[in-house]
Amino acid sequence: MNKGTVFLLLNGEPPKNITNISDYEIICATDGAYHFLEKNKIKPNFISGDFDSIENLPKDIEVIHTPNQNFTDFDKILHILFEKGFKTVDVFGASGKEQDHFLGNLHTAILWKEKLSLTFFDNHSCYFLADKKTEILNSVDKTISLVPFPEAKNIRTKGLQYSLNDENLSIGNRIGTRNKGIENTIEITFKTGELFIFIHH
Repeated sequence: MNKGTVFLLLNGEPPKNITNISDYEIICATDGAYHFLEKNKIKPNFISGDFDSIENLPKDIEVIHTPNQNFTDFDKILHILFEKGFKTVDVFGASGKEQDHFLGNLHTAILWKEKLSLTFFDNHSCYFLADKKTEILNSVDKTISLVPFPEAKNIRTKGLQYSLNDENLSIGNRIGTRNKGIENTIEITFKTGELFIFIHH
């Protein structure tokens, strides 16, 4: 039996609107993000972290202490979710504030790509690590960026204003920001490397 989707909140820029929280099977957060849930009267199923930033731990929520400083709070909470049997995670608060954390969260997504399906949401876009063949629906007039991390090779696209035909993208050379969907369904394929897709609201 596949478990449902997880709502995970990290301690970056919090979402301005949470309209579909009831759609998620469980809600969880790292310790620094718990204050936002508490302020908005959202009760998580559990929180995890080293809890340096919380003076009074909640009594009615599962608290999982993860003091190991060799891993980020994001990596540690993904491990907990994987051990609990979850596979699909919507991640909020992964960007904004300190940008080194944002880049570190992209790195963590790559580490977990074989085990978990992660989709990130912020107040400007959603983004995810592309499969070797990816389809994006409802894409007409949306701004779409292809960002290698650090490179992706032999990329082909269908449905974008500026198409790629067996081309390479790499940090420091060429990346594919601010493209535009001209068809309802966009197809993106590539052979090697890692590629993040950003879809702007």
